[in-house]
Parts: sequence; C-alpha cells; structure tokens
Amino acid sequence: MTTTSIEIICIGNELLIGKTLNTNARWLAKRITALGLKTHRITIIGDSIEEISNALREAIQRNPHFIITTGGLGPTFDDKTLEGIAMALERKLAIRDQALKMIEEKYRQYVEEGRMERAELTPPHIKMARLPEGAKPIFNPVGTAPAVIIKHDDITVIALPGVPSEMKGIFDESVAPLLKEAAGEVTFFETSLDVTGMMEPAVAPLIDRVMHDNPYVYIKSHPKGEETVSHLELHLSTTAEETDLAKKRVGKALIQLSELIQEKGGKVKPVKAKS
Repeated sequence: MTTTSIEIICIGNELLIGKTLNTNARWLAKRITALGLKTHRITIIGDSIEEISNALREAIQRNPHFIITTGGLGPTFDDKTLEGIAMALERKLAIRDQALKMIEEKYRQYVEEGRMERAELTPPHIKMARLPEGAKPIFNPVGTAPAVIIKHDDITVIALPGVPSEMKGIFDESVAPLLKEAAGEVTFFETSLDVTGMMEPAVAPLIDRVMHDNPYVYIKSHPKGEETVSHLELHLSTTAEETDLAKKRVGKALIQLSELIQEKGGKVKPVKAKS
C-alpha cells in the first residue's frame, strides 16, 4: 500500500525568531495523518522570495503528492509566498478575476457588517489577487486572502494563509476533501499505552521485537517527566485500507507489547484509542 505523501512549508520570519509558535504545522500534521496520508517533511523559512522558491524547488525534487504552504498570502510587503511559488514554477503573476471577485465580495460583506466604511480596493488588496499562471483561488470562509491551488506535473501545490483560523477553515472546507479523495479508503488508527516501572532503555528492545513481529505498526516511546522517572507513553499507530484491519493490527501489537512489559515487571495502562 502506497501512502499519499505531503510536505509542509511554513513561511514567516515570526516563526524563525521565536515570536510565534508554529501551531499550524502541528495542526496540519495531525489532520493529514488522521486522513490516512503521511507528512514526510516540515520546513520553516523566512519571508523571502528566493527562500520560498528554493524550498519549493527542493520539495518538488522529492516528488511528494502534495506540497502545502502556510503564510504569506496577505496584502503587506512581506507577504511574498505567491511570488516565491511563481519563481519556483517559472510562472508569470497576474490578477485573476475569480480571486479579485472573492476579495471584493469579502470587503462588501465587511461594509455591511459595519467593520469597514467603504469597500475600496487599494493596491495592497489587489495584490492578494495576483496569482501564478494556472493557479486557482480557493474561497476563504474566515478572512480575505484566498488560498491558492496549482498543479505542477503530478504534484499539487496548495498555499494557505498563516492566520490559524483562516488556515483551518480553508483546510476543512476545501482541502481535506481533496486529500481524502487522494487517500482513498486508507484509514489511520492510533492508541497509546501508559507504562510505569520500566525505564526507556529497558523498553526499547521490547518495542523493536513487537515492531518486527507487526511490520505495519509503528511504535514510538515518549518519556513523561524527567529522564530518571520510570514513566513512559508508548504510541502505536498504523494505516490500512479498512478500519477493522487497522484496529486489528494495532490491537495485536498492543497485546503483545503489554505482555512483554508485564513479564519484565512493568505496569501498563491502555489509553483511549483514536481513529
């Protein structure tokens, strides 16, 4: 089974200087995984046309199915994502009527709601409608700047806003259905095991044995608290073409791992499963 692969590129100087926590990457990675796809890489870069272009070109060389960017779609001088995408794909930028219409309708809505006095489109507003050749705008149900989708050979590039509420709204409404279609019937299933009474080095060979016996299940250990405290969370996950099969695989590995830990004197407590 081939899992649909995705790369995420997060754009913004505020991420690199530590001013803003990159919650977008974590949220996207969790949603992508839950949809049955796999995030292969997350890259953080600054607000530079050249950096955006280079990062996109490097990602294209790895040939993922999707590349998702966040940030840099707004009206200000440092919103340069679309210029960077255009440079990377060697496409011209031009005002797209469909994108401009979306922006105009948003500002009319703001006037009606009393959030603006008049719906005048200034050059910074129009800037958000300048898309690379061949790109299509995606309606933003929360904010103003449209998201953008563009095909490059077999790769789909999707540019999302950096404002978390806008990014999430567009993803759930317009992007998730595309990813789910690409994933097909693939289902992700995960569960966790709470372990006390054994240190991580002692549990490691048991994890190796269970993963060897259950090649479709991935197990990751997470120490809880200080290194000298014998408290671990073991996270088990898998993807399969059927929900029942995914649950069966994880369940089998969970039972084997629990028995091995208990044989070594550890204590285990299952955590609620997720799918």
